[in-house]
Formats: sequence, structure tokens, C-alpha cells
Amino acid sequence: MAEHGHDSHGNTVAAWSCVGLLMVGSFIMCLAVVLASVPVFVVGGVVAVIGLVVGKLLSLAGYGAPRPAESRVPADAN
Repeated sequence: MAEHGHDSHGNTVAAWSCVGLLMVGSFIMCLAVVLASVPVFVVGGVVAVIGLVVGKLLSLAGYGAPRPAESRVPADAN
């Protein structure tokens, strides 16, 4: 996978925060299914959505992996 320009493989604060919160939200939703509780399921869904938002905000704040430089050839180079 390193040949694709992704050296970090998601080992960043943004990625771990996002995945951690998504896993907590998923666990809460699993418990809600076992308990047959719709309000608890909704809480798990809210935690999962918060995880997505936190991951994106941390990435935008500079705690994510840097994007690989795009190697585009200018149109007038031909």
C-alpha cells in the first residue's frame, strides 16, 4: 500500500479519535439491540455521528495525515 502514497495508514490522532468514537457508538447500538431499547440505539447513533464530525474537524485542524501531492501535468505542457 505504500506505493499509493499513503505512508501513515491512518495512524493519526484524527483517525484514532474517529474510529474510537465509532466503535463506542457501535457498541452502544449493539447493546440497544440486545436490550430492545430505541432511545439507547439513538444515543449510539449520535455518538457515531459525533465520531465522524470529530475525525473530520481534527483532520482539518492538522491532526490528520497530510494529503499526497498530486502529480498532474499542466494542460499546456504538451
